[in-house]
Amino acid sequence: MSDVEQAEGYVIWVEFEIHAGQMERFEALLHANAKASLELEPGCRQFDVLAPLPARSAISLYEIYDNKAAFQAHLASAHYQEFAAAVAPAVKDKVIKTFLLKAF
Repeated sequence: MSDVEQAEGYVIWVEFEIHAGQMERFEALLHANAKASLELEPGCRQFDVLAPLPARSAISLYEIYDNKAAFQAHLASAHYQEFAAAVAPAVKDKVIKTFLLKAF
């Protein structure tokens, strides 16, 4: 059995760097996207938003999906597409990393 078949979930880690003066608007849009993801996507198990201490112009996401297909469905969803378009001007940099969740 492959690592993907044995995985307990498909994990996405996103790091955003936000332009000065845009964090409040970005966070409001992010909150709506996270809420919709959890409520409307059966394959979205967890959607955490992490703010660094001390506060600065960065924010990270920790998301767990059932599998890669569930994450692809998230990317294709109307709420995500609206979020991505709305926040694009506020985002200075974005790094996405993917992981397999393994149970031991």
